[in-house]
Amino acid sequence: MKKILAAALCMMLLMTCALAEPLRVAALKGPTAMGMVKMMSDDAGSNYAFEICAAADEITPKLVQGALDVAALPANLAAVLYQRTGGELQVLAVNTLGVLYIAERGDTIHSVADLAGRTIYSAGKGSTPEYALNYILRQSGLEPGVDVTIEYKSEHSECLAALMNDAGACAMLPQPFLTTALTKAEDMRMALDLTAEWDALQDADGSAMITGVVVARSDFVAEHPDVVDAFLEDYAASVAYTGTDISGAAALIEAYDIVTAAVAEAALPQCNIVCITGEEMLKKLSGYLEVLYAQDPESVGGALPDAQFYYVPEA
Repeated sequence: MKKILAAALCMMLLMTCALAEPLRVAALKGPTAMGMVKMMSDDAGSNYAFEICAAADEITPKLVQGALDVAALPANLAAVLYQRTGGELQVLAVNTLGVLYIAERGDTIHSVADLAGRTIYSAGKGSTPEYALNYILRQSGLEPGVDVTIEYKSEHSECLAALMNDAGACAMLPQPFLTTALTKAEDMRMALDLTAEWDALQDADGSAMITGVVVARSDFVAEHPDVVDAFLEDYAASVAYTGTDISGAAALIEAYDIVTAAVAEAALPQCNIVCITGEEMLKKLSGYLEVLYAQDPESVGGALPDAQFYYVPEA
């Protein structure tokens, strides 16, 4: 009996230690990390251990192997990992809506219809930027490659260089890169917000263009729902700060070496940083993944995620 009690006590101590450790959180360098900077600054490591990574490849192995509890990832990558791990992660929130914009030199593009007959320079061939652009064009009555020429480049910088040499064309660029691009020529302007164009194609319960989500390991969510809910409350507050104190958030973004404060302050209003949870998250994200799946099933892991993918606590 003493041995059993001792073993039980050891187990309780281990569980207590595990709960006392900071929540391990990773985000990508860019908009998906910008909404977390207030949390990073306020917490100083007491509740959370944050890590900012340059590429998703740095995050996914740690998440799968259990070295991370929570991570901000591209939305479609979360779906792919869900399939590959047999459902071992859940989406807690949408953290970034679309960050894609059409830029032009001049003032001739004011609607998607104005893209007819134009050349669009874009990066992201065979990935979500291509699928998102194709969806918006087709839903607006334009067939890619027929009504609109799309010339794909390897990098956003190549798209900008091509646009600088072809004033009659346009380019699809993401924030915060777009903010830098707008300084390269006096006649450069942001012509279309593709997130807004996507929204205009939906009904009240429709999908949204989504860049990033926050996920957690399913076993962690099951074991520590209170910790997860507390994280979401803190994260929502951090996102709200990012949207209301632009200059303060920009200073923090520079302090955490994401982008310079000047670029952040100009880009933040167009970065669409959000914290969408629950049923709204489910509707917007599932609809977005359906759009990707229709064009390339492998872009979401070969199948659409089931309901367990979405963290929607019972009311």
